[in-house]
Amino acid sequence: MKRLLTLFFLLALPSLLSACATAAGAGATAGVAASQERGLGVAIDDSATHAKIWRLWLDTDPHIFLEVGVDVHEGRVLLTGTINSPQNRLDAVRLAWQVEGVRQVIDEIQVTDEGGVLDYSRDVWITAQLRSKITFDSEILAINYSIETVNKVVYLMGVAQSEAEIDRVIRYARNIDYVRKVVSHVRIKAERLPGT
Repeated sequence: MKRLLTLFFLLALPSLLSACATAAGAGATAGVAASQERGLGVAIDDSATHAKIWRLWLDTDPHIFLEVGVDVHEGRVLLTGTINSPQNRLDAVRLAWQVEGVRQVIDEIQVTDEGGVLDYSRDVWITAQLRSKITFDSEILAINYSIETVNKVVYLMGVAQSEAEIDRVIRYARNIDYVRKVVSHVRIKAERLPGT
């Protein structure tokens, strides 16, 4: 009997550890969301909006789901990525607008046949460099920023404490190797949200 219990425990251990890690990850995510300028409630709403958009895309055309990135911040939806069909771009935007709670859809989807593994790797590297720079700058609340890089174009989304803060973030982005352009959709904290 003792061996059976030991065997059961050893077989169940990976699942138990996974559940603990998931719970810890969910707790950390909730902590991050609560620390952001938008607050926990808005972050939860944004996550739900994100999931609904993905679901619509997946049900309509898996290519949209696979090729278009979505970032939701305070009901503002930023669409990025590269897609080779103009119709899929239109569908991605149209479907995003159908989700309840969406205040604004910002279409930054690039229609192109260009891009590959090297370009993707470089974009990931650029994003990581910028995330690192703003995280270790005490004058920037990095937790309030989302960063996407597509074909060496950096897209910023979130809430800045001041014009000086977002200018600092943009300067960092522009000084990273390979960056062609920086596009900011960051709201200054004192500004009103679109649709309010």
